[in-house]
Amino acid sequence: MSRIGLNPVTVPDGVNVELSGQDFTTKGKLGELSMTLMSEVEAKIEENLIIVRPRDDSIRARKMWGTARSLLNNMVTGVSEGFIRNLEINGVGYRAQVQGKDLILQLGHSHEVRYPVPDGITIDCPDQTHISVKGADKQRVGQVAAEIRAFRPPEPYKGKGVKYADELITRKEGKKK
Repeated sequence: MSRIGLNPVTVPDGVNVELSGQDFTTKGKLGELSMTLMSEVEAKIEENLIIVRPRDDSIRARKMWGTARSLLNNMVTGVSEGFIRNLEINGVGYRAQVQGKDLILQLGHSHEVRYPVPDGITIDCPDQTHISVKGADKQRVGQVAAEIRAFRPPEPYKGKGVKYADELITRKEGKKK
């Protein structure tokens, strides 16, 4: 039995929630998100609460119950507050900047890496070694941050590369003579 699914999703002020059949739409100050619920679960909107229930007692329905509730909660949170993922760049000569709709990274390659910023995502560089990825869709924010990190993942010997701000890199000892 899902424990996450038992908790209803609270809809804050300023967020409009619509449910037509299995199609769920949320609108807020940061945009609009929509998804189709799995056929194993059903959702109801009561006042400012979204209640998710499984349609039957199958194992798959109970698994999808908690998943659907979490996805709906992420949608409501995304259009009201948004999600943010911070990245740090470590290394001599490594830097980042935003030019127009592109993120330009210099990561020790023979060329600069240009990453086009997708729609619905905002990328800021408060300084040359920090990148901030913001957006309403949690999955897309995480995916964009992972793609930026993949250009030069952190290495364990000197710690050079792009890492998440909250990521801990376990350092290794170098060669011994």
